[in-house]
Amino acid sequence: MTLRKIVYVSGLALFMGFLFTSMAQARVYLDITSPDFRKVPFAVPYFTDKNNPGRIDKADRDMTALLTKALEFHGFISVVPPDKYGGYNNIDWPKLGVDFTIVTDYKTSGGTMSFEFRLIDVAEDKMLFGKRYKGSPDIRDKMILRFCNEVIYQLTGERGISLSNITFASDVAGGYKEIFVSDVLGRNIKQITKHKSLTVSPKFSPDGKLLAYTTYHPGNPNLYITDWQEAKTTKSVSRRPGLNLAPAWSPDGKTMVITLSTEGNPDLYLISKEGTILERLTNNTGINVSPAWSPDGKHITFVSDRSGTPQIYIMNVKTKSVRRITFQGNDNTEPSWSPDGGWIAYSGLYDGNYQIFIIKPEGGQALQLTWYRDDHESPSWSPDSRQVVFTRRHNNDRDICTVFRNGTGFRTLFELNGHQSSPEWSTRMD
Repeated sequence: MTLRKIVYVSGLALFMGFLFTSMAQARVYLDITSPDFRKVPFAVPYFTDKNNPGRIDKADRDMTALLTKALEFHGFISVVPPDKYGGYNNIDWPKLGVDFTIVTDYKTSGGTMSFEFRLIDVAEDKMLFGKRYKGSPDIRDKMILRFCNEVIYQLTGERGISLSNITFASDVAGGYKEIFVSDVLGRNIKQITKHKSLTVSPKFSPDGKLLAYTTYHPGNPNLYITDWQEAKTTKSVSRRPGLNLAPAWSPDGKTMVITLSTEGNPDLYLISKEGTILERLTNNTGINVSPAWSPDGKHITFVSDRSGTPQIYIMNVKTKSVRRITFQGNDNTEPSWSPDGGWIAYSGLYDGNYQIFIIKPEGGQALQLTWYRDDHESPSWSPDSRQVVFTRRHNNDRDICTVFRNGTGFRTLFELNGHQSSPEWSTRMD
């Protein structure tokens, strides 16, 4: 059951929560892209159980830790550890040196949890805004993450990404590479496919509910789609002889661009969600792979070796005109278009290792985001276009990592046995 269906206040659906103060008055809109921007210091005292206000138990600590982790994940907030001041909310906040604090009370009654969240501006000594949520205990974490997203919205003008997901391929299950989905904080890792074969290139549909991927389990690289949330039957979409690779959903979710070699040369084709070929987009002009749509649906970026080496190109879907945008290096692959349309991330070979770069769609100077002497591959953008997730190949390990668009904040998303690859970031799922 989804959050939309079961969160209520006074019998009314509480999808947006109950607002204590004016939204217009509450918004701060910090310019977190400024080069001299410093992280905003927050305090998140331990959640207070109204039924036991004087006691802090494990559940209170766990919920506080979750909200803290979600806030800090966005990259521009630092949270003072509760242990530093005892974790209670009757603190001299200016003396602690924080700009904002979040005070949370909750109550459990009759199988329902009720939360009251308040964001306090310490300098002004006033509540910027508050929210109430009520729902069953099994969506406790979703309510907390929902509030985190609202805090990010109040500070930046754009909702947070706490309720998004990451899909990836991993051989952690018995040595076979299968598809998994994790929440963005690296929790609740769920195995999606059980083909017991090589399964790669998972791609979320625009609404985040479906996954398209390629698997070799019949002996041929075929394209499949599955509803990963509802565990419905997986269906074959394209089983043409040869390659059926790297699906790229159109922004409206009705079509996909994939690489087919049914005519011999690996070329890009536009197909329906049911697998019908609608149009051939390239025609024997080198190897054409790794398509990705622009957010407005008017262009696709892809990789072609038509110039002699793998480079990034952009095609106007209507006119089929093509232009090359990468000219630095002789091996540039795996483009990913940012949701705001402003950047294309890709993996490029530089000084013996693959690194993550970003470049404007019109071309120009590329910016390098990763610098370690490892291989960094398969970039995918966060829903807010501020982070990139990718695979880092270090010695014999392959891990899922993220970095911010300005090249800071390199981190491993989660620790998992085996080898991880081909990460893809979903849209917001709240």
